[in-house]
Amino acid sequence: MNPWEIVDEFERTVAEYANAPYGVAVDSCTNALFLSLVLERTKHGTTTVTLPCKTYVGVAHAVVNAGHRCEFRDYVWTGAYGLWGTNVIDSARRFSKGMYDVDRGYLRCLSFHWWKHLGIGRAGMILLDNEDDYKLLRRMRYDGRTEKVAPKDDVFNMPGYHMITSPENATRGLMLMQHIKPYNADIPWDDYPDLSKHKYFTEANR
Repeated sequence: MNPWEIVDEFERTVAEYANAPYGVAVDSCTNALFLSLVLERTKHGTTTVTLPCKTYVGVAHAVVNAGHRCEFRDYVWTGAYGLWGTNVIDSARRFSKGMYDVDRGYLRCLSFHWWKHLGIGRAGMILLDNEDDYKLLRRMRYDGRTEKVAPKDDVFNMPGYHMITSPENATRGLMLMQHIKPYNADIPWDDYPDLSKHKYFTEANR
């Protein structure tokens, strides 16, 4: 099997488990969020994204780095939450069988950090149900390249980022998926900082 076919198999396995039509494997949940937000900006333009005051700092960075604006709302979340103003969901602490609601048109971003449910180490995934978005995200995470086309023969006409999951991590993911439970309790709340107190995020891209 071609090494990159292992990544494809990993994507199919996770997507089937979650009941999602498509999965795009990347190298972290933060970058899954970033790519999803770049896609949102490409389709709908820049927007203001509302986040909970207390969440992982990488989420706010993903919003700003993707060209959007941050605002914050003070509420407690468990497992997953939507990035209001977009179709993106941060699901870094939730991973269970059948968790994806088909035909809702959203992008659910997963974390496979070493202490998450599927503890690969450095990996993440975007679950979605739109085939066109799926094709775009696959190219975006692979330097804007077309798979199986040599760079000298390719056409570059979109943003590209080096954020693909390695075949080694995909292999580890496939091994771990053999033992994943149908239901996994949400990972408990962490001691997150209050990001609304940091002007970098509240004043970025104003």
